[in-house]
Amino acid sequence: MANYDIPTLLSALDVFTRTPDKASLERANSWLQDFQHSPQSWETCDLLLSSPEAPLAAKIFAAQTFRTKVTYDLNQLSPEKVTATRNTLVSALEVFKAGPRTITVQISLAIAGLALQLPSWENPVKALVDVYGRNPATVPVLLEFLTLLPEEVSSNTRIPISDNEYRDRSAQLLTDNSKLILELLCLYVNASVQSQVFNCLYNWLAAGEIGVIQLAETPLFGFAFEALTSDELFDAAVDVICQIVHETQEIDDNMSVIELVVPRIITLKERIAANYDDSDKIKGYARIFSEAGETYRSLILQHTETFFPLVEAIGECSAYPDLDIVPITFPFWMRLAQILGKKSSVSPLFLEAYKSLMTVIIKHLHFPADITTLTGQEADDFRAFRHVMGDTLKDCCFVLRTETCLLAAYQLINNALARGPAVSWQEIEAPLFAMRSMGAEIDPEDNSAVPKIIDLIPSLPNHPRVRYAALLIISRYTEWINAHPQYIPFQLQYISAGFEDTDAEVVAAAGQALKYMCQDCKQHLTDFLPTLHTFLTTTGTKLVQDDRRQVYEAIAYVISAMPMNRAAESLKTFALDILAQVHAVSTKTIPPTKAEIDEVGNGLENLEVMLHVIQGYGEDLPPACQNTGQEAWLVFDAFLSSHGLNYDLAERSTRVLRRGIDLFSKSALPLAPSVIHRMSAAFETTGFPSFLWIAGKIIGRYGIEKDSALHASILEIFQRSTAKVATMLEQSSPREIPDVLEDYLQMLLQLINLTPDVLFLSPSFALAFHCAMAGLTVVHSDIVFAALDFFRSILSHDCMEPPLPSTSPKYPMYAAVIRDTMSKEGNKFLEYILKGFVGNFPEDAASTVVTIFRSLVAYFPNPLLIWLRDVLLLLPVNSVPNESKAQLLQEVTSAVNTRQYDKVKYAILAFDRAARKTRDRRRNTGV
Repeated sequence: MANYDIPTLLSALDVFTRTPDKASLERANSWLQDFQHSPQSWETCDLLLSSPEAPLAAKIFAAQTFRTKVTYDLNQLSPEKVTATRNTLVSALEVFKAGPRTITVQISLAIAGLALQLPSWENPVKALVDVYGRNPATVPVLLEFLTLLPEEVSSNTRIPISDNEYRDRSAQLLTDNSKLILELLCLYVNASVQSQVFNCLYNWLAAGEIGVIQLAETPLFGFAFEALTSDELFDAAVDVICQIVHETQEIDDNMSVIELVVPRIITLKERIAANYDDSDKIKGYARIFSEAGETYRSLILQHTETFFPLVEAIGECSAYPDLDIVPITFPFWMRLAQILGKKSSVSPLFLEAYKSLMTVIIKHLHFPADITTLTGQEADDFRAFRHVMGDTLKDCCFVLRTETCLLAAYQLINNALARGPAVSWQEIEAPLFAMRSMGAEIDPEDNSAVPKIIDLIPSLPNHPRVRYAALLIISRYTEWINAHPQYIPFQLQYISAGFEDTDAEVVAAAGQALKYMCQDCKQHLTDFLPTLHTFLTTTGTKLVQDDRRQVYEAIAYVISAMPMNRAAESLKTFALDILAQVHAVSTKTIPPTKAEIDEVGNGLENLEVMLHVIQGYGEDLPPACQNTGQEAWLVFDAFLSSHGLNYDLAERSTRVLRRGIDLFSKSALPLAPSVIHRMSAAFETTGFPSFLWIAGKIIGRYGIEKDSALHASILEIFQRSTAKVATMLEQSSPREIPDVLEDYLQMLLQLINLTPDVLFLSPSFALAFHCAMAGLTVVHSDIVFAALDFFRSILSHDCMEPPLPSTSPKYPMYAAVIRDTMSKEGNKFLEYILKGFVGNFPEDAASTVVTIFRSLVAYFPNPLLIWLRDVLLLLPVNSVPNESKAQLLQEVTSAVNTRQYDKVKYAILAFDRAARKTRDRRRNTGV
């Protein structure tokens, strides 16, 4: 038995106060986890809490352990010891009445968990009130317990009791004591624990255990509003008032309370001006007004004149300059707009409120006069918040109608331009941003507001922020422009000028505008394609790659709208420009420069983008493409032969090849053997995963075809890549080569599904099985799932069933290979499966593991029992309890002996639940 005495515990805890090596930390952590699981920890923690000499860290750990033990391990104690533990914990509240709070919180949570599981303890709440409620020194710790109780009872789902037991006991602990708690809080509200009183009241309100009607009949109700004048109680009072409002959302049932609440809240409106310089106070009032506005929306609409001061108060909070406060009001405006927007007529009061809101939001959109005063993070946060404010502008559109809002923003710009050169760029940029945000709501058939905005763009100042905003408006309005193609020539001219700007963000916005223009207006732009090609060969060469890629993407959208033959010719024109660069680099007699390599990589990326947009032409290629696939592959084959050692170029090339498969479809089948052969040699040389990835895609597309040359190339890459992966695993940890493992496993899955002869009848099968097991050891969901799917496909393959007349004659050979491999790898395989299952496997892996076990029980029953017995001994107790291990072995043995193989499912799922419970415990103990 391990030594769980106090000196050893103190020594383990002491490790965390120093800076030891990783191994020491892991040993200490493992010891503490084992300690918390052990039955002896109850007594040891009792001694620690009662020992005056024990260090504070040890007492805190003891309190945390008690809470954990009560949640998970109460079954370790006899009824007599449960009672003794209860008395220990209750007494500890007296001992630690003065703190530290870390200990009293853990003890209170432990008592709450114990009370929930101990129905023989009659009315624990009243018992604690009787013991600690009369002594002013212990009232704070009593309130601590009462504050935590409702939250712990409602949220600690880890406590092992049935739903019926929970309902009965929670009612006894909370509902039956709500009147007592309310009386107690009224008694303490004038003492020095007012903040704790409010916190406790808030939790009982939030749990629904104290009703607002009962609360309104007590002095606590009025005192919550009075406490807003106290700096010390303000935040707690705001929480309580917001919760009171929230609890009155059943309007008809709580009208008597609402009639008391609303006048009090409306009187708070005057305090906005009185406390204008105190942003913390304004934030609290904004919370109260917004909560009331959301809760009483129906009353605001039914009795507008009476309740409209709430709307005005929320509007004042929305106009407050502190942008941390403004968004508190947004949910109210959104939900009110959802109702008003559906009405045929809206009160002028609401129309004016949303007009004011729109003006306020546009003002908030203004960048500071000196933008350099913002730090990088502040600038990013402000830009992100502008988009949030943009959503509120859409709410304004819903109420006021989009045309009205757009014209209002348009007028703000006109007014600013009328003031001449003295106007700041912020006064123009902010309404432009608003127009962009509201652009999602415009009607493509609008002939009033949008034409004015489009016509306004040429007269805007030539400031980079203004040009940036104007270009993004074009991006947002392209659907409207598609319905009004007469505006296209000018928009293209403005976008083209944007590419000439010296500001990088303006150029990026021009790229985005061109992309959306070509995407939405592609049928109107086919005649502009020669112009776009000229643009690429001139101005396009000056663009940074991100912007140039957007131009290629834009052009691809235009090509996709063309008739097939014309589209093929156009694509060939742009593709040949790029392939010429690739060919030039391949045939250079001297090594290319870094700039040349980068340029080729960018060209490949651009070609990939174009192919991705265009996708393909179907089974019958247009005449322009008949020989293009063969010609392109010759270029790529030479290129990879000379530059395949460059990781980035290999990645780019294979991504283009992937899109080429889509483009040429079945007509590329004759090229597949050559491509796979190149990928095989390239992966063997480099170990780059992209070569396996594209091979897997080709096998997935063409593997089912009856082509001897193709199957020979598939066998070649399977054997050569398996040998390479095995070598890489000898030199590196699986976690160091996750991309290689993932792409290798995906290729194996294609093999087992489409070319099982290649997989099973190759001498590389056993080595491939061994390599695939490495995928079970990495913390990467996609890899784990791929590995599990591969092993499930092997172990549940039809070849494992007794042969029938219709069975493939190769199935016995498949089965023999599988059995021979399992005889050598079975023990290690099961170790990987179970260690991953109780460790890092994704939650959704359980069903696949069940299927694997079902196959093992059916096809390897006797070896499985030997493997399982050995493997379970290797699993640490902090991963799964010993009782659960024994239960799994017993149930699997029973399934084998009775040949009731389906019962293994329930054994595995029970084992999974036990492991999850243990993991959950580790997370919540913090050790």
